[in-house]
Amino acid sequence: MKATLTIKLCVAALLLAAAQAGMAQNIYKCTQGGQLEYTDHPCPGGKGELIHQADDSEVIDHYLNLGQVDIAKRYADAHHLDALYKDRLDAYQQKMDDKAQQQADEAADAQQQAEDARQQAIADQTANTNRLLQAQNDALRQQNAEYADQLSQPTYYAPPAYWGAVAPPYRDHDHDHKPPGPPPKPVFHPCTSLAGGRVQC
Repeated sequence: MKATLTIKLCVAALLLAAAQAGMAQNIYKCTQGGQLEYTDHPCPGGKGELIHQADDSEVIDHYLNLGQVDIAKRYADAHHLDALYKDRLDAYQQKMDDKAQQQADEAADAQQQAEDARQQAIADQTANTNRLLQAQNDALRQQNAEYADQLSQPTYYAPPAYWGAVAPPYRDHDHDHKPPGPPPKPVFHPCTSLAGGRVQC
């Protein structure tokens, strides 16, 4: 029972590996030296058992996946599999179209993400610039407000002590013991009229 389960697991693993590799191949069960093994080659001497034979679809798909369309076509022609070949070729082309579309979508998504990132960077830079300008404008408004407040304050200049008052008499501190005398009287010189309307003083 355990040996049968082990064999089934080995066969399943071999089939899975073949499917993952995208290869069309036969699987043989061979016994060599008393040891059981599974291979994709015929057993030596033609002995052994073919437990999996790759069908025509697998063979055609194998060549198509390798890009060997001509070989796939020759195989189909040799086995009179025109309808199967057309079906598998359509499936292959659809798969290629889907793959190309997926790549185009991924490229478009990457481009859109890059554009979104660029637009976000521009928006961030604009926001930072606006914040800086706003801060500068606020500072200027504050300075203007302070200057206007200073201009609105009354300015008081103390007048000289003699404005509106009688000037004190002149005092000569070196001769305070003598009051100033009266100013000298003006001297008048009489003028004489001469001939010709001339005047001599």
